[in-house]
Amino acid sequence: MPKKIKKIGVLTSGGDSPGMNAAIRSVVRTCAYHNIECAGVYRGFEGLIEGDFKLMDARSVKGIINKGGTILKTARSKEFRTKEGRQKAFDKLNQAEIEGLVVVGGDGSFNGAMILNKEFGFPVMGIPGTIDNDIVGTTHTLGFDTALNTVVDAIDKIRDTASSHNRLFFIEVMGRDVGHIALNAGIAGGAEEILIPEEDLGLDRLVESLKRSRKSGKSSSIVIVAEGDKIGKNIFELKDYVDENMEGYDVRVSVLGHMQRGGSPSCFDRVLASRMGVKAVESLLEGKSNYMVGLQNGKMELTHLDNAIKGKTKINLELLRVSDIMST
Repeated sequence: MPKKIKKIGVLTSGGDSPGMNAAIRSVVRTCAYHNIECAGVYRGFEGLIEGDFKLMDARSVKGIINKGGTILKTARSKEFRTKEGRQKAFDKLNQAEIEGLVVVGGDGSFNGAMILNKEFGFPVMGIPGTIDNDIVGTTHTLGFDTALNTVVDAIDKIRDTASSHNRLFFIEVMGRDVGHIALNAGIAGGAEEILIPEEDLGLDRLVESLKRSRKSGKSSSIVIVAEGDKIGKNIFELKDYVDENMEGYDVRVSVLGHMQRGGSPSCFDRVLASRMGVKAVESLLEGKSNYMVGLQNGKMELTHLDNAIKGKTKINLELLRVSDIMST
């Protein structure tokens, strides 16, 4: 029988994403359901080092399920990257009698949790919170669905202007080194072209595709560009190239930026966060550690943190084909 845990800590780390507050709420209330204490750790691993903890109960998390961002705040911590910093964090956890930790974040956050477990044997469990959807072991990370809806809404608005002025818009979306946001939002937003890191369209092919669209009668176009796409050094270089090699379009650029991270989480992300929080806490209570909770085939499953960090997500080939057909 695993040792009974009496207090669990929860922190959010790395970039914020919609659904993090819903995950905090789920962790806190699952702890309350099982009659154990829960401590919120403020400012991620930096707060862990400083012992910036606050006991939380079911009432502490009322009214936050619909809020974006994270009430526990988030911060990068250079000190936690050192052995001395991690020792301080471990000592603070022991002083506060915290016996397990739920970390909500991306691969960098999971790496920190994994090292803490490796060096001190401290029980950790990860919840994937990142809009990029670039974590192996789950079909959806927290915030991905909300970010998609935000991007599609922005595309719809920009298309109104594009069609009114016969303009070509390059719209840059987040995603770091993966094209999940760009591909899904591009299809949903009716983009003429979608540029993602996984598929090298090439500048010449892009121009030829836009020319074909022009000949088919399209007077305006939307091109979605993932921030990690390698066709040009940046989206403004793409604009300059098209300006030089194609007549008939007034080319504009829109970089959506951090607006994709904000806003009230979607129904999907709220439910996903709730399920993940329950699974994370109950897995710790069962004696499991060093895993990430993820959605697989509609069920909550565990993936070893090492696999979640080192694995590489794959682009949906069916969506790529759908994108090609829809751009005809």
